[in-house]
Amino acid sequence: MASTIIPARAVIPFLVGMMLLTGVCNTLLTKYQDNQCVRDCDGPKPKHFEQPVIQTLQMFVGEMGCWLVVGLLKLRERYFSRGGASYQPVNTSDNDGTAPDDASIRSTTALNGTKSASVLKGWKVTLLALPAICDICGTTLMNTGLLFVVASIYQMTRGALVLFVGVFSVVFLHRKLHLFQWLSLVGVVTGVAIVGLAGAIQPDKKHATGPESIEAAGIDASALRVLIGVLMIAGAQIFTASQFVLEEWILERSPIEPIRVVGWEGLFGFTVTLLGMVVLHLAVGRTPEGRYGPFDMVEGWRQFWNYRPVFISSILIMISIGGFNFFGLSVTRSVSATSRSTIDTCRTLFIWIVSLGLGWETFKWLQVVGFVLLVYFTFLFNGIVQPPFEFLKVKEVEELLPEEPIEHN
Repeated sequence: MASTIIPARAVIPFLVGMMLLTGVCNTLLTKYQDNQCVRDCDGPKPKHFEQPVIQTLQMFVGEMGCWLVVGLLKLRERYFSRGGASYQPVNTSDNDGTAPDDASIRSTTALNGTKSASVLKGWKVTLLALPAICDICGTTLMNTGLLFVVASIYQMTRGALVLFVGVFSVVFLHRKLHLFQWLSLVGVVTGVAIVGLAGAIQPDKKHATGPESIEAAGIDASALRVLIGVLMIAGAQIFTASQFVLEEWILERSPIEPIRVVGWEGLFGFTVTLLGMVVLHLAVGRTPEGRYGPFDMVEGWRQFWNYRPVFISSILIMISIGGFNFFGLSVTRSVSATSRSTIDTCRTLFIWIVSLGLGWETFKWLQVVGFVLLVYFTFLFNGIVQPPFEFLKVKEVEELLPEEPIEHN
């Protein structure tokens, strides 16, 4: 009966809150993991957990958890739905639920409105390995960059994603950008640059990972590590944007449920990453130069299993990423673009506040300036705020990615 259904106005805030919580936990738990000492902890140069490839692998385990949700929904349909009726999305409006934003994680209607001619029929589902490979490259680069910077700078630098999404949408999806959007992209780049500059000018104390020759040459090693980290994270957004554009192209032409897309990408990503780990270990990890490094798979797994904080944080990260994908897919089409941008902003703010509270970083006024610019120009790009000059204003802003793929971590 209708009385047993929780009202949408109670469900949506909960889902949004859980999406925000799991999104914050993804970054903070990964940074916590990076800070764990795993070798020579009492020596002058302790070795910390620096295994970005393993961290990428655990992300895909979390994504594969979406298959559990698919299975539970199937059981719900089979045993608890009347007459075998399919799952219905939460209705967030006062109409009859036919609005486009009422699509759910189980939507099976492609953007073009058809349910035929799917590009993912049969073996072609392996096409989802392409965005998964982009995810591997982007996530591994970001995890490596996180070794060099504090959590808040990492999260803010990821804001460069809108730049590459905008450019790739024009080049590959033939979208149109207005003048104010191009100017917004310049503003986003400026904001990211200021955030990186703030980290370089006032670097936070962290375990050293740069070569000793840097310090010997008179270069501030801490500042250089921050700049390298920022460039890695910003560069990783090229792969994330490519993943988004590929997912958009696939979802436009396939009636596949978005949650299955994440599940398939998790499966393909896990397989490719595991194979890559074996190849890199044989080629680099077992050499004298590569021993104990990020490509030494044996050492990485030893650290994973033998150090309790690393193991527990890995399990929590897998759960958190699985939850983030589920909650994100549950609400992405049920809330407005303004709400989604606000969630992203709050996620960065909470990560920043918690990092400051834990003593992982220090407060920097220049970082505030960069963050404000980043938020404002991202909002401006998405049409959430109006351009400041009349000649820049337009009647309607085209949505670049109508199928709204979400970040998986």
